[in-house]
Amino acid sequence: MKVSSQTIENRQMLFEVEAEPDEVEKSLSAAYRHLVNRIEVPGFRRGKAPRSMLERHIGRGALLEEAMEHLVPELLGKAIDEQHIEVIARPHIEITKIEPVVFKATVSLPPTVELGDYREIRIDKEPVNVDEAEVDKVVEQVRMQNAIWEPVERPVRFGDLVTIDLFGKVEEEQLVDQKDLQMQVQKDMPMPVPGFSEQIEGMEKGQEKEFTIAIPSDFNAPKIAGKTCSFKVKLNEIKEQKLPDINDDFAKSMGGDFDNVESMRKNINSNLNNIYQVGAMRRFEQKVLEAVVEKSKIDFPPVLVEQEIDRVIMERERELAARRITLEEFLKSQKKSIDELRESLRPLASKQIAISLVVDKVSEKEDMKVTAEEIEAEIQRMVESAGERGEELSKVFQSPAPRSSIERSLIVAKAVKMLMDIASNELKTETEAAKAEEKSSGEGETK
Repeated sequence: MKVSSQTIENRQMLFEVEAEPDEVEKSLSAAYRHLVNRIEVPGFRRGKAPRSMLERHIGRGALLEEAMEHLVPELLGKAIDEQHIEVIARPHIEITKIEPVVFKATVSLPPTVELGDYREIRIDKEPVNVDEAEVDKVVEQVRMQNAIWEPVERPVRFGDLVTIDLFGKVEEEQLVDQKDLQMQVQKDMPMPVPGFSEQIEGMEKGQEKEFTIAIPSDFNAPKIAGKTCSFKVKLNEIKEQKLPDINDDFAKSMGGDFDNVESMRKNINSNLNNIYQVGAMRRFEQKVLEAVVEKSKIDFPPVLVEQEIDRVIMERERELAARRITLEEFLKSQKKSIDELRESLRPLASKQIAISLVVDKVSEKEDMKVTAEEIEAEIQRMVESAGERGEELSKVFQSPAPRSSIERSLIVAKAVKMLMDIASNELKTETEAAKAEEKSSGEGETK
């Protein structure tokens, strides 16, 4: 074979390979032996037709196509071996000539990462404050959740809870037929369809009403989007919300061992603070990792981005399936094609690949390890949090591959924590850590 190769951008190499006539002939002979036992040639028993007759029967093109299925990968494999390179994904192959057989192949090479001085990174942590207005908002939500609904004799207002008999259809297909359906009438509510609550507002107990609603074309239920729905409604009952007073008795009824409103508010403040701390820490982590990427020189092939996009789309499909929505229905509601979705995910996928590569490189440079005890502890934590599926999960982790995955995730977590400690200027040297441990141990003995 004749081979030419060149390194191209984004960690890829382009090969152009021309097969020698004897290599093509060898593959044609192998293709003949493979096909002659599978194809009936008129006038011959299966497996006995000469090559010339088989070729005449199926065409030289079909025989050559069968031959190239084995010839092209074989020649490309030899070309890659001669270059002494590692390939990390299936190559992209383009046949440019048939006779002689000439093809081009683009192969993906392992990514390269040249870390910058990540130990110089300093980023201020985001301050976390919970003001009284936020506590007031939660108290009001709790108050709403503990409201009492009382029947009233007046027309429906927004915010009321109504009981209705509902029949609806789209064109000639039944959409809903339900007696004594309860719903809260909220302004601009999208369910069951946009504009439905506005039709109920003002109705009186015992009243019946028929109406039609044009469904927006971008409605999140593609089966009825852009169509007209007809409804028949009978209003059976109207209830309004009676909110409890915020006092010490209300606080005690919340079941949190609260003695009064003040202790309830302190608890809410503490919970909000914990939630905000988690959010702030995640944002801080993202800033640190992006700063490490910014200081580094990273080069990786496009195939890694495509693989990450595939992973994200698979996750999205699982989430949609849980809501009984297909990816196709979701895309239709968003007025997007699958190609447009992939393109919109590309920047995030590229960023995630870069972050993953630099974290792996940092863990390698710092020679980070985890012990068997740490792996076991993490597995135990996951098993316990799995509840009823814990025993099943425990069996899964008896295999090497899942344990290896846990090991890698723990190493990544250690690397990320170290980078965050560096950026916040909280990383202790080995001497400082030893002194802190010695002091802690001494205090324990004194006690």
